[in-house]
Amino acid sequence: MANIVLDAGTTWSKIIEKTSSNLMKEFSQYLLKTENGLNYYVLPSSSLKNINFKFDKATGHMSLSMLNDKKDYENEVIALIQGFRKQIEEDSIILDMGSRDSKWATFKDGKFKDLDWNNNCSSSTGATIEMLLKFYNVDVKELKVSDEKYVITCGIFGLEKIMDDIAKGSDANSAISKFIHGIAFNAWNFAKKPSKIYLSGGFCENECFVQSLAKYCEVIPMGRFLLCEGLL
Repeated sequence: MANIVLDAGTTWSKIIEKTSSNLMKEFSQYLLKTENGLNYYVLPSSSLKNINFKFDKATGHMSLSMLNDKKDYENEVIALIQGFRKQIEEDSIILDMGSRDSKWATFKDGKFKDLDWNNNCSSSTGATIEMLLKFYNVDVKELKVSDEKYVITCGIFGLEKIMDDIAKGSDANSAISKFIHGIAFNAWNFAKKPSKIYLSGGFCENECFVQSLAKYCEVIPMGRFLLCEGLL
C-alpha cells in the first residue's frame, strides 16, 4: 500500500497519508480526520508548491511533478472508478463534481459500462461558487434550496444572471441558490437523468447543491476522497 497519495485539483487538493509516514506533519492545519490508520487532508492546491517531498501515487491537475515516478500517475476517471468500486458493488452511477469539470461512470452486471467527462460547459462551477460566496460574503451553510433555477450552460455564463438579479434587488443568497440549482439540474442531465446518483467531490459538502440535485433523483454523497481511495 502506498504511504501517501494525492488528488491534485485546480483549487483544492486531497491527500491520504498512512499515519506512520508522518510526511505531512508541517501541514497539520489541513488535517480533516484520522481513520483506520490514515490521515485525510484537504488543502489549497497553491500549498503544494511548499511540499518538499514526492508522492507515491497521484492523479489530477498538476500532479505529475509531485510524483517519485511519473509511471505512478493515474487517470482521474480510473482513480474515481477504482475508489468507488472499493465501496459500492451495485449497478449504479458515480458522478464527480469538481471546481473545473465533472465526470461520471456507470456499471452494469458488476462491470464498468460507460463514462463521460466534461471540462467545457461544467468548467469553473465549483470555483465560481466559491468566488461568489466570498465576493458577496455569503456562508454556504446559510443557502436555502430554491424552487427556481437559472438556465445556464456553465459557471461563467451564470455570473451574468446572478449580477443582473442582484442589481434588480434580489438578495445574494437567493441568486446564488438559483445558480446552484441550475448547476445541479445540468449535472443530472449530463449524467443522463438517472434515478439515483452517488456523488463525489467538494459538492458533497454543499447542502444546497445536494438538496437541489435531490429534486431530480436520489443522492448519496461519497465525500471528497474517492479518487485518493482509488490510488491506495
